[in-house]
Amino acid sequence: MAEPEITIPEQELVERFVRSTGPGGQNVNKVATAVELRFDIAQSPSLPEAVRERLLTKRDRRVTLEGVLVISAQRFRTQERNREDARVRLAAFVESGLRVPKPRIATKPSRAAKERRIGAKKERGATKRNRAQRDWD
Repeated sequence: MAEPEITIPEQELVERFVRSTGPGGQNVNKVATAVELRFDIAQSPSLPEAVRERLLTKRDRRVTLEGVLVISAQRFRTQERNREDARVRLAAFVESGLRVPKPRIATKPSRAAKERRIGAKKERGATKRNRAQRDWD
């Protein structure tokens, strides 16, 4: 089964260029090479409803309370490479919402596993009880 292809139009992306943090020599204080890419997941018409819901319910610190994904890219020294990096990370994030998570099936521990657990607890308790009874003087 082939996964559906999602294309996000250019006008839905908001890019802002800022100065990078950290070391970088003379260039770092003059050139705005870091990219802040914003994508409004909640209002995007190009995302299917199911994918939008999955992306918004993810507990990702890059998604704001309003449902806007903010990706900050500053790994590279050029603006173009950082733009590319931000878009690749956006694509990976959206792709993660395409897959439907497998539902968890609740299971119960086996009788043998319960007995092993209880046995280990009794053994530990006996060890502690022996420590309390011993006369160290």
